[in-house]
Amino acid sequence: MQADGLRWETIEALKNSPKGKLHYDPHWSERGEDILEGYHESPSLSSYSAAVVERLSSVHLQKSRLSSGSGESSPGFSEEVHNSFSSSSILSFNNRNNALSTVSTTSPVKQDSEQLAVRWRQEEQEKLVAAVVSSESEQLKRFEELMELKQRQDLQSVRDMMDRETKESIGRQEKLKEEQRHRMKILNLRLREAEQQRLREAELEKQRQAEGRERLRSLNSIQEEVLQLNQVLNAQQGPSEVPAQNLASLCQRGNQLCSQVSEVVRKTTEGDFPSVEDMTVAERALHDMRALIRLQQEEVTKAQEKKKKEVELEEQRRKEEEQKAKQEAEKKAADAAKEKAKKTGLQAEPEDSTLKWFKELQDTAASVAKSFEDFSSTKDPKTKKLKLELMKAAVIPVSQISTKSGSHLREIFEKIEKLMSGKSVQSGGMTVSATHHPQGLQFASYKLAEKFVKQGEEEVASHFEAAFPIAAVASGVWELHPAVGELFLAHLHKKCPYSIPYLPQRKHSASAEEHHRRLGYRVDDSGVEGEDSFLKRMSGMIRLYAAIIQIRWPYGSKQGPAPHGLNHGWRWLAQMLNLEPLADTTATLLFDFLEVCGNALMKQYQGQFWKLILLLKEEYVPSRIKAVTSSGQMGSFIRLEQFLEVRTQKHKDTEGKQLGRISRLFHLRFHHYFNKC
Repeated sequence: MQADGLRWETIEALKNSPKGKLHYDPHWSERGEDILEGYHESPSLSSYSAAVVERLSSVHLQKSRLSSGSGESSPGFSEEVHNSFSSSSILSFNNRNNALSTVSTTSPVKQDSEQLAVRWRQEEQEKLVAAVVSSESEQLKRFEELMELKQRQDLQSVRDMMDRETKESIGRQEKLKEEQRHRMKILNLRLREAEQQRLREAELEKQRQAEGRERLRSLNSIQEEVLQLNQVLNAQQGPSEVPAQNLASLCQRGNQLCSQVSEVVRKTTEGDFPSVEDMTVAERALHDMRALIRLQQEEVTKAQEKKKKEVELEEQRRKEEEQKAKQEAEKKAADAAKEKAKKTGLQAEPEDSTLKWFKELQDTAASVAKSFEDFSSTKDPKTKKLKLELMKAAVIPVSQISTKSGSHLREIFEKIEKLMSGKSVQSGGMTVSATHHPQGLQFASYKLAEKFVKQGEEEVASHFEAAFPIAAVASGVWELHPAVGELFLAHLHKKCPYSIPYLPQRKHSASAEEHHRRLGYRVDDSGVEGEDSFLKRMSGMIRLYAAIIQIRWPYGSKQGPAPHGLNHGWRWLAQMLNLEPLADTTATLLFDFLEVCGNALMKQYQGQFWKLILLLKEEYVPSRIKAVTSSGQMGSFIRLEQFLEVRTQKHKDTEGKQLGRISRLFHLRFHHYFNKC
C-alpha cells in the first residue's frame, strides 16, 4: 500500500540522519531497560522535522478541500499530489527535528522532560503520518476502483454491441444457408427421382431382354433335345425285340412333335424373342417326346428282361453244374488233405464232431436273434423304451464286474439272475421285467451273453486279473440258465474261432478281407485290424474261456459237474495241438490258456497233463511252431518256450525219476491222446 511506502521512506530518512543511528537491542524490554539506555548522547530531532509536519498538515487540508469541492480527479493529478506530499512532508519533518535538536539543556531533569516531550511529539507525528497516509491510500484506492469500473463498463458495452452484431450476422448467414440447403435438397430430390425412374426403365428393359434371351436359349435347347430324342426313336427301328408296328407309331408321333417345335422356332427368325405362349407349346412338345421315349424304353426293357431271364436260367443251370463239379473237387481235396494230415499227425481242420457242434451253436444263436427281430426293430415308443431298459438291465451289471469279491459280485449276480428269472428289476429309474414282452427274455439272454464275450474282448484284454470275477458270474448264470451259456459259446466262437479251436483255411474265391474276417480280425473302411490289436483281443477272450472252464459260482446250491468244466479245457488243448500252428497266434493263445488254467488241468489230469506238456515242449513248439515263426514274431514263441521250461523244471524237481518214464512217450502222435480222452 502507498501508506506503507511513505512510512518506510520516513524511517529510511530518519535512519540516514546523523541523529538517527541508535543501537537496537531486542531484549531491552525483558531486562526492564530504557530503549535509549545504550545511547549516551542526548536524542534530538532533525532540523527537517518541523517542515515535514507542516507539510503534512497543509497537504492534508488541501486534499480535504479538493475532495469536498470535486467528486473525482484525474489520475495524473493524484500522482502529482502524492509526489509533492512525499517530498514536502519529509522536508518539513526534518526541519522540525532540527529545531528541536537545537533546544537542549544541561540539566538532567530538564533533559528527561525534553526527552519525554520529544517522544510524545514523535508518537503524535507518527500517528498523524499514519492517518494521513491511510486516508490518502483509501482515497486513491476508491478513485482507481471507480476508474477501473468505468473502463470495464465501457469495454463490456462495446463487447455487447459487437456480440449483438455478430449474432445478427451469423443468424442472417444461417438463414441464407438454410434456404440454400432447402433449395438444393429439393433440386437433388428431383434429380434423384428422375435418375431412379431412368434406372427402373433401363432395368425393366434389361430384364425384358434377358428374359427374352433366356427363353430363346431354352427354346433352342428344347429343339435340340427334341431332335435328339427323335433320333433315339428312329434308331430303334432296326433289329429289335420290340414289335416294328409299335416302333413305327412312336416315330410318327415324334416327327409331329419336331414339326411343332420347328414352327415355334421359325417365328423367332424375324428378330423377336419367343413369347410365353410359344415356350408353353415347345415345353409341351418336349414333355410328349420324353413320354414317347419312356414308352419305347419300357417296351425295350420288357423285351430285354424276357431275354435276360432266359439267359439267367441258362447261366444258372451252367453254374449249378460247375458248382456241383467244384464241390466234388473240394470234397476230393478235403479227403486228400485229411488223408495227408493223418499221415503227418496234424490236421488242417478240427474234428467233424467239433465243426458240427460249432454249426449247431451258430444256428441256435441265429434262431434266437430271429425270434426277437420284431421286438428289436419296433418303432413303437413304449416298446423301444422297454427294449432299451432291458438292454441296460442286462449289460450294465456285467460292466460293473471288477476284481472286487464278496458281496459286490453277489449283488451283480442277483441282479442278473432276477432279470433272467423274469422278475422285476430297477433300470433307469423305472421297474422293468423280461416278461413285459413275449420276446423280452430271449432278447435279454442274447444281449447278456454278447456282453460277457465283449468283456473278455475288452476288459480282460486290458486287465488279465478281471478274467476270474467275470468268469465266476458267467459260470453262475450259465449253471442256472443253460441257454445263456450256449449263446455265450456261439458269440465267443464267432468272434474268436480259436476258442473252438478252429483255424479257417482260405478259400480260393475269398478275398483277403473276407479271409481275415473269418480268422477273427476286424475289417472296416480303414482296412484290416493291426496284428497287435488282434492278438490282444484274442488273448482276452481265450483267458476268459480258460477261467470259465475251471471256476464255478461259489454261492450256488446245485450239485454235480460244472456246466462247462475242465474236460472242455482238455479237449481244447488236445485239438489245438492237433492243428497246424499259425505264426504268432498259436503261441500266444497256448501261453494265455496254460497260464490261466494250466494248474487246474494239472490237478485234474496229473500225469496225463504232464505228458501233454512235455510233448508240447519237446516236439510241438520247437518243430512245428518255430517252423512257421519269422524273426519278427519271436516274442510270443520265446514267451511260451520260457513258460514251458520253467513249469517243467519245477515239475522235475518234485517228480524226479517219474519224468524219465514220461519222456519216452514224447514222439507219440498227439491225436492218439485226444482219442483216448
